[in-house]
Amino acid sequence: MSEHVIGIIGGSGLYHIEGFTSQKWVKVKTPFGPPSDELLTGELHDRRVVFLPRHGRGHRILPSELNHRANLWAMKKLGVAWVISVSAVGSLQAAYKPCDILFPDQFLDRTKQSAAHTFFGRGIVGHVPFGRPVSEELRAILHQSARSLKVRCHNGGTYVNMEGPAFSTLAESLTNRKAGYSVVGMTNLGEAKCAREAEIAYATMAMITDYDCWKEDEAHVTVDVVIANVARNGANAKRIIADAIPKIPLEPTWDCHCVLKNAIMTERSCWPAKTIKELHPILKKYL
Repeated sequence: MSEHVIGIIGGSGLYHIEGFTSQKWVKVKTPFGPPSDELLTGELHDRRVVFLPRHGRGHRILPSELNHRANLWAMKKLGVAWVISVSAVGSLQAAYKPCDILFPDQFLDRTKQSAAHTFFGRGIVGHVPFGRPVSEELRAILHQSARSLKVRCHNGGTYVNMEGPAFSTLAESLTNRKAGYSVVGMTNLGEAKCAREAEIAYATMAMITDYDCWKEDEAHVTVDVVIANVARNGANAKRIIADAIPKIPLEPTWDCHCVLKNAIMTERSCWPAKTIKELHPILKKYL
């Protein structure tokens, strides 16, 4: 069995995947504070898997309260090299219908929390490439699995990450739609940035629950609608994950697994000892 782990971040129901065995909840302390919850370790199709309920069990954490650094640091500490993100989104285009799945290849940042979306600072300056923020290899695997299972899905598109927790205004929704963006959500941009810096391959399964508020002949998004369609999408998400995991390589050899090699500008002799200690799981192969 590979020592490299596959991570899953999503709703609490996702860990009820058939064949997910040897389950154990693990508490991980991080220098950035607590993750969203304990992490559930186990095995699926002879691969080591770690699951994190993004909003905590019972859905207790707002999108703007998510501690992305702690979540991804904990994943890295446990040996995660790939992360499959599953999250609810609103559709911005008529072609993307509720209960479809979209595999975005781009993100647009509408948040105000960029300082909380990086491990760098405190004496170490790093600039990772982020022109293609999603792991193309992992996205392709997930899309192929969805297609083979005959799940209605869409390959590529732009995920607009808004702040929340309120849903979009009509003006925001119409603007994003006119710009040609695909879906809108509140969680994935920070995850993707921290995953890239941690040299973790990251891809999103965007589970469409509604048409945001731009579609005049549809009821505007409500929590009830989101919950109902998340439940409908859940079975497909679990099927896709179970199908995709055996297709993920045993060794992390993709470009995103070595992005720090040429990303750190600070001279090695200047790295503060405290920051090195905090970032040890991320920087250890460069020490």
